[in-house]
Amino acid sequence: MRKDLASFLRWKSYITKGLLVVLLFISIGYISQAQNTVGLLSIDQTKTFEGYNLLYPLGQPNVYLLNNCGQIVHQWQDSEEFLPGKTAYILQDGKLIKTKEHVSHAGDTIWAPGSGAFIEIRNWDNEILWEFELNNSRYRLHHDIAVMPNGNILAVAWHRKSPQEAYQWGRDTTTLVDGDLYSEYIFEINPESGQIVWEWYAWDHMIQDRDDNLPNYGIVGDAPGRIDINYDTRGGKASWLHINAIDYSEDLDQILLSVPGFNEIWIIDHSTTTEEAAGSTGGRLGVGGDIAYRWGNPAAYRQGSIEDQKLFFQHDVQWVDDFVDGSFEHFGKIALFNNRIGSNYSAAHLIVSPFDMYKWQYIKDGTTWGPLDYDKTITHPDTTRLYSNILSSVQLLPNNNWMICSGRSGYSFELDIQNNIVWEYKTPFKSGEVVTQGDILQPNDNFTFRMERYPKNYPAFAQRDMSPKGYIELEPNEDFCKIVNTLEQPISPVRIYPNPVTDGLLRITRRGQNVGRVELFDVMGRQLLDQELQRGTTQLDLSVWSPGVYFLSINHTTMHKIILQ
Repeated sequence: MRKDLASFLRWKSYITKGLLVVLLFISIGYISQAQNTVGLLSIDQTKTFEGYNLLYPLGQPNVYLLNNCGQIVHQWQDSEEFLPGKTAYILQDGKLIKTKEHVSHAGDTIWAPGSGAFIEIRNWDNEILWEFELNNSRYRLHHDIAVMPNGNILAVAWHRKSPQEAYQWGRDTTTLVDGDLYSEYIFEINPESGQIVWEWYAWDHMIQDRDDNLPNYGIVGDAPGRIDINYDTRGGKASWLHINAIDYSEDLDQILLSVPGFNEIWIIDHSTTTEEAAGSTGGRLGVGGDIAYRWGNPAAYRQGSIEDQKLFFQHDVQWVDDFVDGSFEHFGKIALFNNRIGSNYSAAHLIVSPFDMYKWQYIKDGTTWGPLDYDKTITHPDTTRLYSNILSSVQLLPNNNWMICSGRSGYSFELDIQNNIVWEYKTPFKSGEVVTQGDILQPNDNFTFRMERYPKNYPAFAQRDMSPKGYIELEPNEDFCKIVNTLEQPISPVRIYPNPVTDGLLRITRRGQNVGRVELFDVMGRQLLDQELQRGTTQLDLSVWSPGVYFLSINHTTMHKIILQ
């Protein structure tokens, strides 16, 4: 079939219209075989970063390690009584640290989206080496953990406060739609001893200006290191801060937090004692447990307006220091996924914090902290495919490629430094059940909190069996990875998106040149459209045709399978 298609392309100038239809059927047979809808969607092995991809899909209990062809090289299975809690990490010695929770929330005092309950350490052979549970009437693990170089674990937990406790700390309780209010609790636990060795409570750093008889009364705008207990963007939900990511820098001995309820990132000092962390003095930064740096929404501490806001319910905030050293161009910058920049637009960013290594402090620009803008912004060539209003992750790889997961649609992709897509993967689950190759998934079918790539030479994989062991999806296209890498494709500067087409409009782009002749065929080979398109981006309205599979010919040189939803 490849030879037939190649012949069609090579001898196109001699083809009659009737023969085109005949050869179209041959092309359809080839393309249908090669086109995946789940698992690996595309790959350029000459440009993708070599490694293994850690996947912990929501709605099911197992952790998967995949090669770049989408094949399972290892997995850690768990009972169907559990769900992700929501993250997992591989240590250099091959151990897996993951969070999880029970499927049922019946009887739980504390619950909100992102909840967890357990932290586990398992060895490569999936034996449980250590387990910690925190899910009671006062505290519940949620979202994320950070593994420290000394083996200790930093964890995030909700700290439940009753309406009465919230009222006594200055919260306007008429705004609480859930009754309770969840503050945040960060703690460090030593798995060897099982002891909690350091703690930080957000509740110790609240400020309010409603009742001057309370001990935390103050002028919010004059106390940027404090948390305004009455600032709320989440409509009175209990999980009002909703920390969804935590990271640790050994070089700085500081903790980075993503606080989407405030549309901010926070940095707190870990060099404090637990006692100092409860106050506003002490530690190397000298501010105790107060917020040492915050960025993204100065209105949260009354030093800005909506025009100054830069972050919008962000996820996966991290220092760029994984798998790279100080010589890496972007080492030490802050990376994040910015979810809700627009109604259908998300992006990944790099941020350079204003940290002065000599003064050992974060320098303000007047009454707020910089920077004024992002250092770098990355998005998918088709921005609508990146959009996810929740979940999602970003990773700057050692070769300067970007690995991004659009969590709501379970779509992960890698971009090279020219912003070309060099790898794509679609999480092959629907509501926690494995799907079959060829199935079409919709947003919300395959929630994926994150996807992370580990380098091929990561110490955990040394002397391990990393051979392919099948696929997650059923009825996999086992030749797909080889086909998309070895098939000699005609060179084409034309870009076609989105695919699948969800709004009826197909965009066709060709920089600086006319797009040329486009023809649309149905699966029976019938020509539906024949049109000359000019330069720039052109939209084809496909809404007049029924949902299904179609084939688009560009200048008789390329044939593209189009899925109309």
